[in-house]
Amino acid sequence: MPLSETLARVDADLAAGRVPVARQRLRGLVSSFPYDLTLRRRLAEVYRLYGDAAEAGRWMYLEEDRNADETVAFEARYGSPAWRMKAVAWRGPEAMAASSFAEKQLVALRTACAEEVGHRVDWDDPASYLDGLEDKYGEAPSEPWTVGGALAGGGCLVGTLAFLAIWVNGVVALFD
Repeated sequence: MPLSETLARVDADLAAGRVPVARQRLRGLVSSFPYDLTLRRRLAEVYRLYGDAAEAGRWMYLEEDRNADETVAFEARYGSPAWRMKAVAWRGPEAMAASSFAEKQLVALRTACAEEVGHRVDWDDPASYLDGLEDKYGEAPSEPWTVGGALAGGGCLVGTLAFLAIWVNGVVALFD
């Protein structure tokens, strides 16, 4: 699907109140077009609708006009430069960045990560900066729970309980 058509669907999803769908579409676009800072900015705007400053800061990290509080929240959630490298979801050389500020941010992040792990790291080789990170810092930071995720989990629980109730009822009926 062309970029413009997907962005039109994002706009339609947002207008209809389907924020999680719009968020997923934008996440896919950022994954496909990591150099497009406008997509990252739009994704940050969607996370602001959730009130998630850390994720908004994550997607605005390469923008010069980013919100300082969001940046601090992002850096706190992703405490290690290596986790931040993974979270920024960049691929390829820093020279591909759309602005000089973004390029400087990427270079600074990669340099900090290399200093932390003690060897050269590469954006295209996550193993170069993630190996051993769980041992040092624990699990990777997880995204916060969403209403949709909680509802899906609750629905699975209700379905499982209903299945068990029907099964128990059937077993009891066998012995009556």
